[in-house]
Amino acid sequence: MKPPSIKDIAKTLGTSIGTIDRALHGRSDINPATRAKVLKKAEEMGYRPNIAARSLKLNRRLRIGVYFPREIASFFNPLRSGVRAAVSAFGGIQVELVLRTFPRLGQGDVELFAADIEEKFDGILVAPGNPDHIGPTLKEVSRRGIAVVCVASDAPHSERLASIAVDAYVSGAIAAELFSRSIQKDGRVATITGDLTTLDHAEKLRGFAANLAVFAPHLSLLPAIESHEKPNLAYRQAAALLSHKPYPLGIYISTANSLPVLRAVQEKGLLGEVQLITTDLFPELVQFIESGRILATLYQRPFRQGRTALELLLRYLLDGVKPEPRTRLAPHIVLRSNLSLFAAGISEA
Repeated sequence: MKPPSIKDIAKTLGTSIGTIDRALHGRSDINPATRAKVLKKAEEMGYRPNIAARSLKLNRRLRIGVYFPREIASFFNPLRSGVRAAVSAFGGIQVELVLRTFPRLGQGDVELFAADIEEKFDGILVAPGNPDHIGPTLKEVSRRGIAVVCVASDAPHSERLASIAVDAYVSGAIAAELFSRSIQKDGRVATITGDLTTLDHAEKLRGFAANLAVFAPHLSLLPAIESHEKPNLAYRQAAALLSHKPYPLGIYISTANSLPVLRAVQEKGLLGEVQLITTDLFPELVQFIESGRILATLYQRPFRQGRTALELLLRYLLDGVKPEPRTRLAPHIVLRSNLSLFAAGISEA
């Protein structure tokens, strides 16, 4: 009889191939009870890994291109750290990470890909800005047999292998519900985002607007402000927003580019008066949360995103385990009451 495969175990248990792979190879992100169940079933079915085939794969040197922007460093530096951490988790595999940078989401990425089109990569991790612009290039890369995983946002029609990001719509929805509970009087709220051509940013706005209408009909939403991830522009836009009365009762900053906005609010003497919800968590934000001047921040877990993205890509290249097309992480709500749970290991959550 043909020995059982990972697919056979998955079919028997009614679960995904990815879950079986995580259990059999000691990967992270799997419930201990699920792991025990998989291992027991694998033993019952007489599963034996193909050690010879895997050894040949392990002797390969995998070359992975990593295309992330320089701005905003508070998000993309932990994302890179997560990618590096994933390499060490796959002990014995020779992985060369080729780190490429472009100025910011949606700027310079297409040109960089065009310059690297002849690079011999086994796989690529990329943070896509404008999916309409970068999509054709990613299609060309995929058709050359290079596996592409999108991180932090998505280019869903680019023939990429998979995408890993926080659930952006849910992030926006959470921000809307928090405002509905913290702002009781009638008024206006504003959003400051990066670039609405980026799918992640557009989804946050969609979730925020839709749920604000449901949870807080007493609050009206001003037109979204796009800072294009430029700190100086974000500062000027926030200062202009707060220069005219009535100023908004709340501001949802749906990008990690929040420090310039906080500086503008502080200079206007409105910290603590205007309710603020930010995105992500980095050392400079801690004091604002501790003092209650920021209501909450929605942590996108960049380290986890980077680590998970490379793990998915390596499993595919080594074992042929095709990941789910979309993996969405739950955003973490960081408040003053639970800040201590996150602050000690900001880059590793």
